[in-house]
This record gives sequence, C-alpha cells and structure tokens, in this order.
Amino acid sequence: MREAHEARILAAAEDIFAQFGYNGAAIEAIAERAGLSKQNMLYYFPSKEILYHRVLENILDLWLEKMTLLAQSGEDPASMLENYIRGKFEISRAHPNGSKVFANEIINGAPHLRDYLRKNLIPQLEADIALVRGWIDQGLMDPIEPEHLFFTIWAATQTYADFSAQIELALDKDSLDEADFRKAGDFLTHIVLKGTGLKG
Repeated sequence: MREAHEARILAAAEDIFAQFGYNGAAIEAIAERAGLSKQNMLYYFPSKEILYHRVLENILDLWLEKMTLLAQSGEDPASMLENYIRGKFEISRAHPNGSKVFANEIINGAPHLRDYLRKNLIPQLEADIALVRGWIDQGLMDPIEPEHLFFTIWAATQTYADFSAQIELALDKDSLDEADFRKAGDFLTHIVLKGTGLKG
C-alpha cells in the first residue's frame, strides 16, 4: 500500500513540477493530482524539497539503469550504440515529464542535484567514455571525442521530451507517437554510426 501511494504521489509530482517548476509547484496541487489530502501526502513526503529530490533521483536512476553503454546488448560497437540511442528515445517517450523536470533543474544550475550527479552520473559517464576510447584504440571507430558523442546523444534524444511542444508544432501534430520516436531513432542512429566511422 505504501509503495502504491508513493508511486501515485511521485507521478503527480512529476506532472506538477514539469508544468510549474520547483518554485511554482504547490504541495496542495500535487496532493490534489494524486487524489490525497495534503496531510496524507506529507506523511509520505514531509516536504516539497524531499519530494522534488525523489522525482529527480527517480528519472536519473532510470537513465543510469537503462542507459549504461556498457550494459547494452550487442556484439559490436555499432549495435551497442544503436541500442543506447533507442533506449534513450524510449525513456523520453515514456517519461517526458520526468525529463522536463530534470532539464529545468539543469538549466537552473542543478542546485538540488549537483552532488547526486557527481556521485552517480559522472562515474558512469567516465566508464562509458573509457569504453569508447577502447574502441577507438582498437581501430573500431574514428578518433572522436567521446564526451561530445554522449552530449550529442543526450541532447538529441531528450529534446523530444523537453521540447515536445516545438516538435509537435513543426510536425503539425497534437502529440508525438511511437512512430515519431522510431523515425527519430533511425535518423540519429544513422548520423552517429556514419559520423563515428561505424557505418560506411
């Protein structure tokens, strides 16, 4: 029962924080969205800050769990990178509001998440960079800067969540569907694999 209530509160908080940001989000609005009283919600999450941290940590933990390059299936760099890219698109499709909350936090200088990023994201990024450098040293891909490879993939995949309204306007659609994310994955995979020498 506790897990179900927490999941409902976190889903509601993700929506409200994405819409109004940390400062604009009201505890009362989150409780109402979750279908709980304010007092009942504060039993599970005693403050807005604690709740905000959990929302941020949840989306980052999901990215780290699903989007570790070392953990991708595939027998070669090309298939591993493709799975990484498509997995990032899937998270943007399935958790657009979580991505928006994370983006707002980063735009504002990561005041609530900086230490968590240093502890959790940076070591994983360094491991993935080391893997790509190993591929380069083996002559499996062009000598590119691995950091910028990941920054480009992050930016390209997350924009379909963070700036979905802009893309919907450009495509003249009410909302992005699974086919849109598949086409975006096809395009970015093509660019990355050709641009790194993994595809002729």
